[in-house]
Amino acid sequence: MTRPEVRIYEVGPRDGLQAEATIISTDAKLRFISLLTDAGLLEIEATSFVRPDAIPQLADADQLMARLERRPNVRYPVLVPNQRGMDRALTAGADAICLFTAASEAYATANINMTIDESLVAFAPVVATARERGMWVRAYVSAAFGCPYSGEVDERAVVSLAERLLRLGVDELSISDTVGVAAPADVRRVLGALRAAGIGPEVVALHLHDTRGTALANVMAAMELGVRGFDASAGGTGGSPYAPGSAGNLATEDLVYLLDREGVRSGVDLDAVVVAARFIAAQLGREVSSKVGRAGGWPR
Repeated sequence: MTRPEVRIYEVGPRDGLQAEATIISTDAKLRFISLLTDAGLLEIEATSFVRPDAIPQLADADQLMARLERRPNVRYPVLVPNQRGMDRALTAGADAICLFTAASEAYATANINMTIDESLVAFAPVVATARERGMWVRAYVSAAFGCPYSGEVDERAVVSLAERLLRLGVDELSISDTVGVAAPADVRRVLGALRAAGIGPEVVALHLHDTRGTALANVMAAMELGVRGFDASAGGTGGSPYAPGSAGNLATEDLVYLLDREGVRSGVDLDAVVVAARFIAAQLGREVSSKVGRAGGWPR
């Protein structure tokens, strides 16, 4: 099999659904994940082991993981907030995990009710357990380009947090434009600061929200700097419940279309992703909102 030139990390089943008021059935979520796998996506963030009352949409995490059809060569990471979440994830058979903190103190406090320092203390035993079991570990550096509460975020804060997470033992950093404020100049600024600190594109992915329509431009800027990992959500669903005004994630189908037209291999079938995007939009009771989800690929 030809290795993709770009990794697309699908966040639709977790980040895409977490803020939705319409509760999606476990059966529909499993079907959504199956359609994403059919499309050729090899990394699909399946759910989150947060408190059920905190994110009601993901209260079925244990049941979903117990019923998930795990296909060969596909990774199904789950988000864990602390050791309690890690224990649940292990019981459910998870073999890859994600952690979540922020480059902004205000956003960390609002989102996970911890300071940045406190979050790293909480993560240390979780990462240690994961490393003992040979699990892959990813960490989200949220609000890396701007915070809905405190405004602009200094790239030095991003670098400091990234260095501390790598010292803990995480495998990948997802540098996140949580509120969709970044433009290509911001991408170059933050990625340049990371590179200057010795943190290269091989351990970095970008998590882009398209709140202000700049996500695809930011993808192109990041690719010029060597980044080959991008988070996306089929249908463009998503948005943090703790980030007022944030819109959806970069739509997987919009990203795949761009890569296809640029001649960059992702290993993902555009038509099949559109099917998945339209499926989850129908479950949410609305039309798909992404550009390619509506128009389809080209040529038809």
